[in-house]
Amino acid sequence: MGAMNDLFADTEASQQAVMLAGATDFAGFRQHARRLLAANVAPAAVHWHTSDALITDLFADASTAGPTGDNAAPVPTAPAASPLAVPPYFLALCQSVVLHSDAQRFGLLYRLLWRMSREPGLRHDPLDADRIQAGHLAQAVRRDMHKMKAFVRFRSIEDEAFRARPLEGPLHVAWFEPEHHIVEAVTPFFARRFTQMRWAILTPERSVRWDGARAHFGPGSKKDDAPPADAGEQLWLTYYQHIFNPARLKLKMMQKEMPRKYWHNLPEAQFISSLTASAHQRQLTMVNSAPQPPRRRIPVFQASAAAVGRAAANDQSALDGQPIAFASIKAMNAALQTCNNCPIGQHATQAVPGEGPQTAALMVVGEQPGDFEDLHGRPFVGPAGQLFDRALADLKQPRSELFITNAVKHFKYEPRGKQRIHKTPAQSEAAACRTWLESELALVKPHAVLALGATAAASLLGRHVAVMSERGQWFVRPDGLRVLVTLHPSALLRMPPNLQASAYAAWLQDLQKAFDGVVQAGTAADTVTSAVSAVNYS
Repeated sequence: MGAMNDLFADTEASQQAVMLAGATDFAGFRQHARRLLAANVAPAAVHWHTSDALITDLFADASTAGPTGDNAAPVPTAPAASPLAVPPYFLALCQSVVLHSDAQRFGLLYRLLWRMSREPGLRHDPLDADRIQAGHLAQAVRRDMHKMKAFVRFRSIEDEAFRARPLEGPLHVAWFEPEHHIVEAVTPFFARRFTQMRWAILTPERSVRWDGARAHFGPGSKKDDAPPADAGEQLWLTYYQHIFNPARLKLKMMQKEMPRKYWHNLPEAQFISSLTASAHQRQLTMVNSAPQPPRRRIPVFQASAAAVGRAAANDQSALDGQPIAFASIKAMNAALQTCNNCPIGQHATQAVPGEGPQTAALMVVGEQPGDFEDLHGRPFVGPAGQLFDRALADLKQPRSELFITNAVKHFKYEPRGKQRIHKTPAQSEAAACRTWLESELALVKPHAVLALGATAAASLLGRHVAVMSERGQWFVRPDGLRVLVTLHPSALLRMPPNLQASAYAAWLQDLQKAFDGVVQAGTAADTVTSAVSAVNYS
């Protein structure tokens, strides 16, 4: 018995208890770990504790750690020793593992540090048991942080600050039950996302409040401290039920991404069972229902009987790509809204005609309207049009003196969720629309045309055009009209950022060449007119 007592006495004397300031005291851990490593204290002889947890170790003595808090004595330091160099990944690993709720996390990290100082190969061994365990803890923390970002639900309350300053808005309060000590780590995410509003997140161990400028941390709360459901939550529940898509329901994947342990704090969870139970029947109803044509956002233009009759009388001209005789641009645009030469118009919001003075010396032809143009009914008003306007400003050329149009008059797109993604028109679709382009040319009679992109160049020249090798060159059509080919502005927007500046400068040179060509063509026309007038006069 005496020998056994001596054994316990020796063991107890060799133990060291370390008290950290809190559950996430990473700075304190680093300081104590450096001291212990310098003193050559083995991991088995160290017991790690935090000031917010009870000491339950058999050999631990809280008094050995000294006082904590504001009156804590300085941590004893050992003589200077060469610092331990650790891989860059290990610091990030420690910062994540410290946030875990495992009571042995600090011991695990110190054991890894101890072993790295004596086993150089450990830092290159991803299959080591301690490294694997630390990786699992870090992964659990990251997952818990992700779930907190996804499953926090705010409710509004009108607190005293709101009643005193209503313009600052109500206080938004949420209740969440994290598995680990992640509140302070996740707070920057909510501060960035909800910077302009006042909010508070309550958890059992730690709470945070954002006043619009900085975060204030406090002790934990009870679920009863969170406000009850409000009108905003009812609106969210209505929205959640309406966006539920039974055809995309995957129960196992849903429960993986939204584990049941979070359901009791999610207001929408009350509908999950009923929505999943009726999903199969709702899916069958969707499959058996008749297809519905997409609704047009703008009513179909009601052209006059004369305009419709004129378009119908020129059907053969339209099929041949020949111009139709219209009295004015306005009359042509009225007939354009009734065009059904190709299927694009069935899904577009409206036809987008050209705009500009009918006496413009230069006509600019693009490919087709984009999403912005389709909704506004005007050419070149989206991102590509804004880049084109910037180029005109740099060249000091007013847009109001140009006639701007597209080779294809309707927006061709591919639905992708709620977005409509641009889709290049087929050759047959561009050919079906050529009659409208030729009609615009016949009405405007420009001195020259600037073709932006391959579709516009092919519609104007009647052949395939390699834009990159033929850009900046003048071509003459059989009717004598001069056409200069260059890039479409959307091509510049798609380029890598490091190439955009040089590509834009080269594009400006092409545009300037087009304006210079118009001046030369106008001068030549004036010379011919003067010569004819002189002959007639004599």
